[in-house]
Amino acid sequence: MTDKIIQDWFNKGSQLNVPGTVSTRIWRQGTGPKVVCLHGVPTSAYLYRKVLPELAGRGLEGIAMDFPGLGFSDRPSNFEYTWTALSGWLEKALAAANIDKFNLVLHDVGGPVGFDLVRRIPDRIESLTVLNTIIDVGTFKKPVVMRPFSVPLLGRLWVLQMNSPLIVGMFRMKGVLPGPSYEELRAYGKLLTRVDGGRGFQKIMSRFETTSDFEERIKAGLQNRKFPAQIIWGKYDDELTVDKMGTAIKRALNLQTDIYQVEGKHFLQENCALEIAERVAAIVKAGEDL
Repeated sequence: MTDKIIQDWFNKGSQLNVPGTVSTRIWRQGTGPKVVCLHGVPTSAYLYRKVLPELAGRGLEGIAMDFPGLGFSDRPSNFEYTWTALSGWLEKALAAANIDKFNLVLHDVGGPVGFDLVRRIPDRIESLTVLNTIIDVGTFKKPVVMRPFSVPLLGRLWVLQMNSPLIVGMFRMKGVLPGPSYEELRAYGKLLTRVDGGRGFQKIMSRFETTSDFEERIKAGLQNRKFPAQIIWGKYDDELTVDKMGTAIKRALNLQTDIYQVEGKHFLQENCALEIAERVAAIVKAGEDL
């Protein structure tokens, strides 16, 4: 059943060849204003499989793609896998997909990657929706459950266990409320470890740019934003909490509106796809902060 879920998801996407760098797979559903959704770890674009059709049903084109080293992307050993490298790659991938102006949705480490993309191409961002992520990267400490991944020997053993029922327990404990099935959650582990046994993922985990320089750079890119923004938060995320992480992002965006909290944990896309799509559609239509 899990293999069929993965194959069905694969069939809905298409190959995206990015000249001079890592090629990947992209999913596009609907027509209308473009909404590019960025995933984090240990996930892939599969995380948005419920969100994309909801966006399409609201007159938008929902778009998601796998970052290098994750999902159905290529996983070359010589790619840098830092947040800076991923944002630079993303700019090239958007060009390869002929995506000019777009609305941006960020989550998890897709947050700092996306914030760095905003710094690179601010005039192409039409709105920004931020889901559970981080911006105070200079003081960020990985959650305990994620720390083993960046330890060389322990990390190999830990990541291989992700392609087992262990990942279901981790997601249910930290990531999702009841709803997604066992088979749906097992798919995350299979996608994480396919082809390279999760080595690309390990490199991403060991190359977080948790420096004051990177933090200052991404915050500077948001200070003079000319696009509307909003924050949607899974209120039961006990690692990236709304009080600490959400408030820091609100401050960086100089956002005067409240953080919109939903009934979800860290991977709120699994439980709150409809609400996320409704809020994205609302900010696209309103053209102002929500």
